[in-house]
This record gives sequence, structure tokens and C-alpha cells, in this order.
Amino acid sequence: MEAGAGVMEGGGVGGRDSSRVGVRVGHKNKIGYVKKGIIKKRKWMRRIIKQAATVPIMPIPLQLQQLFVSCLDVFKGPPATIPASNDVHKLCTILDNMKPEDVGLSSELQFFKPTNMVKGNPRVTYTTIYKCDNFSLCLFFLPAAGVIPLHNHPGMTVFSKLLLGTMHIKSYDLVDPTNLDGSVPSSQLRLAKLKADRVFKAPCDTSVLYPTTGGNIHAFTAITPCAVLDVIGPPYSKEDGRDCSYYKDHPYTASNGEAALTTEDSDRYGWLEEIEMPENSQMDGIEYLGPQVTEPTC
Repeated sequence: MEAGAGVMEGGGVGGRDSSRVGVRVGHKNKIGYVKKGIIKKRKWMRRIIKQAATVPIMPIPLQLQQLFVSCLDVFKGPPATIPASNDVHKLCTILDNMKPEDVGLSSELQFFKPTNMVKGNPRVTYTTIYKCDNFSLCLFFLPAAGVIPLHNHPGMTVFSKLLLGTMHIKSYDLVDPTNLDGSVPSSQLRLAKLKADRVFKAPCDTSVLYPTTGGNIHAFTAITPCAVLDVIGPPYSKEDGRDCSYYKDHPYTASNGEAALTTEDSDRYGWLEEIEMPENSQMDGIEYLGPQVTEPTC
């Protein structure tokens, strides 16, 4: 790893409340970025100032800037607005064509080497490319065996693009407001329908979750070191009722007089129990040192 990522001055994952998510700012875990255009040491500043006319500036990758500008348009409405189908298609098309290099990453970085095994508890790292009240662009770095536990995205639409690595994704949607037999769900367990439970390998298509569909409650488990680019609209905000909740899933069994499902159907459902923030949900925030996006001029 040549160019180490620095430390953020606070903030949460995708705008989450840091006290809830368990962000530990200042951790020394580093991802690294490709060398091009990155200044590593202050002593180079004088030389760069003198040679400003000849030193190349890191260009903004077309795909990243296009994603940013499109997000400004797609998420310009009220926070609760779900993007229209044509806007979803537009963002998915851009994300499907994005490569690790668009955000300053490379499979050649030490972090993503298959032999890069993390000792002890493999902690997840994140960085924020851009954040405003309407949306955020975030990168998540999962070492091999790293886990982002089962959690929800209240009132949010999230686009996830696996840029590097192989990971297992499990996701659910709550069956609301009633159980299959029409009874009101208990406060302890919520019936949920399984939406995904399989392995994804980069490059793969962008996945999209919505406030109540598409696998809004999901968990990531890295099989190899991974990088995931998320477009989150709107970001987490405890003040606006979009705090992050965590869950533990249980196999489906009939209860409260509910008619039992067939074995085939029962495999497609589960019970979700809301739990306190798991210890393995803690993430380390680092500074984003990749290509920057530029606000469009009027």
C-alpha cells in the first residue's frame, strides 16, 4: 500500500449517527489509493507550487462525475421521494459501467490481495465521496470475513455496486402490516420475506433496495477483500427519523395460530428480531483520497 488514507474528522456511515453505528475515527487501518495525482507529504508542496503549470491534476473520471450530476437531479425532490423507474435505470446504467479506478482504487492495492488476511476481528472501513441532505456517495471496504450485520434503511433508496471482491449478501423485506394470516406482528419478532441469499462476485450488476421492497434489510459478508460503492438517498439521519436498526434472523416456524407453510414456502420467510447494535457493526472512517466530484456551474 503506497498512499495511505487519512482520518476523517467524524461523521457516520452514509450519514449515520456515529454514536449509533459505532464509528471509531482514528483507527490505523488503511486502504490506499492509486498513486496518480495524490500528494503524500507536505514537503512536496513548494515544488508543486513552483511547477503548477506542469504538474498534472487528477482528472475526474467521466463515470463518477456523471453519477454525481445524475444524483443531484434524481434526488432533488423531498427526502421521502422514491426515484422514478427511468431514474433508477439511469443510475443503474452509470453504476454498472463504473470501475474501481473511477474512485481511485485498483485490484493491485495490497488491501485487495487474496493473501491480505486481517488478524483478529476484521473491521469494516468506510469513506464518504460526497454527502448532502438529499443523498450520499460512500465506499465500504470489507476485509476477508468482514461483516456488515443485518440492518435496515428506513425511508431510503440505496444503489449498491460491488466494485471489487466476492461477498455473500442476505436480504429481507418486512411483511407489513400483518402476518400471513392477517394477525398483527408481535413487538419482538417481525415476519420477513427472504429476497436474496447468495454470493456476488465483481463485476456484477448494481442492486437496488427501496424503503419497503428490494431487500431493505440486508447483511454483507466478505469472502475476499471487497469494495462496495453505495448511493444512499436520502442518507441516514436520526433527527429525521432515519436511524439505523439492527436485526437477528430466525428460521420461520408457525406461531400464534398461524397456518404452517410448506417446507418450500417456509424457506422464503424468516422472523426478524430487532437487537442492539452488534459489536461487529463498528466501522472505521477514513478520508477519501480518490478523484473528487465537481459541483456543476449554472
